Amino acid sequence: MATARQDDAAFPDGLDPSHAEPVSGLRAHASPLAFIILGAIVATAMTGALGGAPAPVTTINAPAAVMEVKVARPLRSGLFFETHIRVVARQDIAKPVIGIDAALWRDLTINSQIPAPSDESFADGRYRFDYPALKAGDTLEIKIDGQTNPPLVGRLAGTITLLDDDTRLSAIALSIPVLP
Repeated sequence: MATARQDDAAFPDGLDPSHAEPVSGLRAHASPLAFIILGAIVATAMTGALGGAPAPVTTINAPAAVMEVKVARPLRSGLFFETHIRVVARQDIAKPVIGIDAALWRDLTINSQIPAPSDESFADGRYRFDYPALKAGDTLEIKIDGQTNPPLVGRLAGTITLLDDDTRLSAIALSIPVLP
């Protein structure tokens, strides 16, 4: 077993007096390349290309209703996010149904939906959410909270559809990139 030298006694294990000596030369300064790389990463992040930019609103004007969908793009793995759907009826809609393609919610966890639909079902490859009747001029606003699951990387693509029972009134196609 090695014995410690007398001058090493004041230093913790693994350190010796040479670690306390001032550093001279180029080793004392960070490389300018490190600052350039860090600056490029910060500049890229500030563009919103990696997420964090304001969520865009997609609107479709149909004869029966105006439908808006607001969802963050791109999403990141593990991210909590909100989706807002707004429907303004231009004519009476007896049984408004919001249909969301199953592919659009692949590997997502949906935590809440406000207001809660009066009925939920799955048919024709989409989740269906029924709401009370809308008269011309009425507005239906829905907020959906979700989270991306860790294995999700790539792209989500699908359609959010407004139906009157089984009659399609309008639809918005979405393509959402998901980054790691």
